[in-house]
Amino acid sequence: MSEIAKLSFDGNEYEFPVLEGTENEKAIDIAKLRADSGLITLDPGYKNTGATKSAITFLDGELGILRYRGYGIEELAEKSSFMEVAYLLIYGDLPSQSQYEYFSNQITTHTLVHEDIKKILDGFPSNAHPMGVLSSLICSLTAFYPNSLDPNRSKDEVDLSIVRLLAKMPTFAAWAFKNKMGHPVNYPDNSLDYCSNFLKMMFALPAERYDADPVVAKALDQLLILHADHEQNCSTSTVRIVGSSQASIYASISAGINALWGPLHGGANQSVIEMLEAIKADGGDSKKYLEKAKDKNDPFRLMGFGHRVYKNFDPRAKIIKKAADDVLGKLGVSDPVLDIAKELEQAALKDQYFVDRKLYPNVDFYSGIIYRALGIPTDMFTVMFALGRLPGWIAQWKEMRENNEPIGRPRQVYTGANERDYVSMNKR
Repeated sequence: MSEIAKLSFDGNEYEFPVLEGTENEKAIDIAKLRADSGLITLDPGYKNTGATKSAITFLDGELGILRYRGYGIEELAEKSSFMEVAYLLIYGDLPSQSQYEYFSNQITTHTLVHEDIKKILDGFPSNAHPMGVLSSLICSLTAFYPNSLDPNRSKDEVDLSIVRLLAKMPTFAAWAFKNKMGHPVNYPDNSLDYCSNFLKMMFALPAERYDADPVVAKALDQLLILHADHEQNCSTSTVRIVGSSQASIYASISAGINALWGPLHGGANQSVIEMLEAIKADGGDSKKYLEKAKDKNDPFRLMGFGHRVYKNFDPRAKIIKKAADDVLGKLGVSDPVLDIAKELEQAALKDQYFVDRKLYPNVDFYSGIIYRALGIPTDMFTVMFALGRLPGWIAQWKEMRENNEPIGRPRQVYTGANERDYVSMNKR
């Protein structure tokens, strides 16, 4: 027999079914709460509200578990490529060899973009934030592919839109970077794999030979895997709620990019580098700032340590720490800011204050170090995040559409003025 939750209010009792997910998570189904009782729930930030049922990602912050479609993030980062993980998230299973080859070839076929999009890019000043540029270019695809405006078209049409997004996102991300640097853009090189192609578009000059360092390409591939999905966070929920209006996939993903842009969401690794630069500007004494972080009366916060979801450790951090060490070792970068980062990391891992509170370095700490070592400016960090998160956004949009989920329409508790009479302006 199903469990029942009971609500007693104003002399009446109401019953609501309790649902259980495949990982034993329980939820009270209050879909009929307002219809039955006239009540709504108030949950600022939706911290305790499940807006959907999803089969894509499982996250347990207490135990430090992250799985995509049932596969542990540790195994995927070690054994898979980003393209394979993208297929897994979007279509539900790891691809066979033939499925993978077809999927990869389809993406390779669609990496080029319409030349008119360069006119849009040219309209942005070089000081435009790359996230604004990226969001605009993605949304512009609705104009170039008007059939995508209807999300209820055939499966083949939807799959083509998905392929176009995955194919063109690296091009747009690299072009946003080139726009910021004031450099001419690079076109895709389809002889390269996904990450090597992106690195070439980022760092090579047109017609210049560029061989991506395999250590760097592998580290980037792992970073993209680690960021590919993270359950119902701010940007993912944005993609789903925009898509629930039957907006196109391009408009929905553009909205997700804008949500990720906010410093409380996608800007964490940027905050890490800004903190390290501030410590360097103040003399570079990492021990001083560790003590400041431990002082509850000091407003200083140690960015990149601990996580609002993972209460024990961030499973992604263990993976990317090795990649960060590999990249720094291979490139031999001499940078006092990165030296401070390593000092903070080593001290915090040994300091009993941080150990007791489980304030370990998280994925944002290490990703910021890698991007800094590669010479990527801090306001491009969130673009890199978006590049990785794209398959997850696509999967969430696709699942929401296939489930025929209703348009998102949160309620509110009104706290404004009661009804009042209008007073004309000359009597106010």
